[in-house]
Amino acid sequence: MRERPAVTGFFHKDTCSIAYIAADTATRRGIIVDPVLDYDERAGRISTGAADAMLEAITERGLAIDWIIDTHPHADHLTAAHYLKTKLGAPIATGIHTREVQALWKEIYHLSDFPADGSQWDKLFADGEIFKLGSIDARIVHSPGHTLASITLVVGDSAFVHDTLFQPDYGTARTDFPGGSAAALYRSIQAILALPEETRLFTGHDYMPNDREPRWESTVGAQKRENPHLQQALSEAEFVALRKGLDAKLSMPRLILHALQVNLAGGRLPEPEANGRRYLKIPLEAL
Repeated sequence: MRERPAVTGFFHKDTCSIAYIAADTATRRGIIVDPVLDYDERAGRISTGAADAMLEAITERGLAIDWIIDTHPHADHLTAAHYLKTKLGAPIATGIHTREVQALWKEIYHLSDFPADGSQWDKLFADGEIFKLGSIDARIVHSPGHTLASITLVVGDSAFVHDTLFQPDYGTARTDFPGGSAAALYRSIQAILALPEETRLFTGHDYMPNDREPRWESTVGAQKRENPHLQQALSEAEFVALRKGLDAKLSMPRLILHALQVNLAGGRLPEPEANGRRYLKIPLEAL
């Protein structure tokens, strides 16, 4: 019988993102997955309410946090990984292929001095790497498609599947960002669906179709039975055609150009300039 972590999702209404605390209740050890900074792009204002709610929950439960992990460089919100590290002292981590995404976006942002070597994180996880959540076995699965760098965290009976599969009534993730691949996403999804049917799947976003309440937990079995994209596309070629057709109709996320320069630095904001103010760089006509 696989061990079952206690998982709490924190829905971020502004970006429809879900951040997680996963804990081993026996040892009171925990990890944070995909935390969110609050960012008002109209005012250029950063705040930490969503991340502070996670800190409050950690204190209330008496948890010790071992890792703060981003599953990929997010294009629709700013990560709170670095902020939480300053509060908790826990190391920050992501997948090793983030270096490839850094190199790609370094050129787009024209950041000549930016080190695209992953040194902004304390740990870069490789595919198949094993770690522990307290006494619970966990491993890393490289899951490219949405981005080059995406990883899935398989923790006991649960998997944090980031932007591969959404809720079964919604579908799958887009693949039209630089470095994305519909074929790679199909293969990543098949690897997730090869997990036991009862495996709990925790998604990175929920867009609440038909105005329902937000959800973020499903199972492998439910995805196989109910996900419309998996029902419509029964082969890799069919999925690629479906996904490319859907992606062609999508606008870019409103925060992609704001977020990635922060997220590719592990959540560190740009250094203040001579006047003491920080600035984000927006490349024009880049997408």
